[in-house]
Amino acid sequence: MSDVNAGELKTDRVSLRRRPDRGHYDHASVAAVLDQTFLCHIGFDVEGQPFVIPTSFGRKDKTVYVHGSSASRMLRHVAKGFPICLTVTILDGLVLARSAFNHSMNYRSAVILGTARLVEGEEKYRALEIMADHMLPGRWDETRLPNETEMVATSVLALDIAEASVKIRKGPPLDDDEDLAHPCWAGIVPVNSYVHAPIADPRSPKPVEPPSYLKNIRGLPMTETK
Repeated sequence: MSDVNAGELKTDRVSLRRRPDRGHYDHASVAAVLDQTFLCHIGFDVEGQPFVIPTSFGRKDKTVYVHGSSASRMLRHVAKGFPICLTVTILDGLVLARSAFNHSMNYRSAVILGTARLVEGEEKYRALEIMADHMLPGRWDETRLPNETEMVATSVLALDIAEASVKIRKGPPLDDDEDLAHPCWAGIVPVNSYVHAPIADPRSPKPVEPPSYLKNIRGLPMTETK
């Protein structure tokens, strides 16, 4: 029998052991998760001590970019060729079952394994633009662009998406048949993220109208001002 979830990114290391039917291993599935957010967590090991650091990222085609201070321990360590694990999770709902054991969450998550590389020159400059526009499409063109000093103070790493998996859980609770008559509420509590009305920097010399792209940030709608 063929593996219905087989994809070009599947390896034994990223294969789902628990609920393999929820796994996806293709670039389109990974991109669909990455493009809904700009926050990831990077796991790495330093002399036997594991670390997991949150950071922003940007995606272009089959590559993920992250950046930070050139003095960052994470970036300096990872740039030496040590393996990393990059993860992204989007919470879609709380799944409340009749039994405590069967409580769950609806979510979309991506796990990418690999070895990042330090980028320089034109790719580094382009990567910074990709990360800015991944968070806020159109932002790069409005801002003052990085100067030489800032470029030196910033490191950028690229991680090619070559070994990855996506896991998606959706739907109602999966209670056992004998629990269906238990008298407590069961169902889904949807979870959504929103952005609020932007607050201008009080040091601005004159008012500037908020750009239109602030009204929908990576699929996060702006709440109405009352």
